[in-house]
Amino acid sequence: MPPAELEVLIPASKIHARVAELGAQISADYGDRPLLLVGVLTGSFIFLADLVRHLKCPVRIQFLGTKSYAGKTSTGQVQLTKDLDSAVEGLDVLIVEDIIDTGLTLSYLKKLISQGQPASLKVAAFLDKPSRRKVEIHGDYVGFEIEDRFVVGYGLDYEQRYRNLPDLCVVNTSA
Repeated sequence: MPPAELEVLIPASKIHARVAELGAQISADYGDRPLLLVGVLTGSFIFLADLVRHLKCPVRIQFLGTKSYAGKTSTGQVQLTKDLDSAVEGLDVLIVEDIIDTGLTLSYLKKLISQGQPASLKVAAFLDKPSRRKVEIHGDYVGFEIEDRFVVGYGLDYEQRYRNLPDLCVVNTSA
């Protein structure tokens, strides 16, 4: 059960069912082709860990680190805090992101990874918040579309708290 200041938006059971569906869809799309998953730290780590267990294709995993938030606010500036460990040239790459919000981070990462000339580049996002978009971009595999609310849990945080919650929650300001 989440702390009193939080309200459950999407329960863990619904999250796990949807992640399994995404895994089946990705597996069907890639078949036996090897896939490089690029997790965007830190928010995507739980989604990536759950998703990879549902994939039937051979996978490798790398991580990228970015920063674009100060508290609850997007700064509009994307900073790379951790780069990829090896080249992506000729590989099928799937960026695994926690949330597509303004789209600035994802746009930056797609351009960065595209420079490495992957065979293909797609995006799996746990959440999509299209009402906040500042650039035209979308996910190829999306868990849930949500309204413009600040959410925590299932890897997403507020000032490094709440990442461990199994449910996706909204901060209840009236609590």
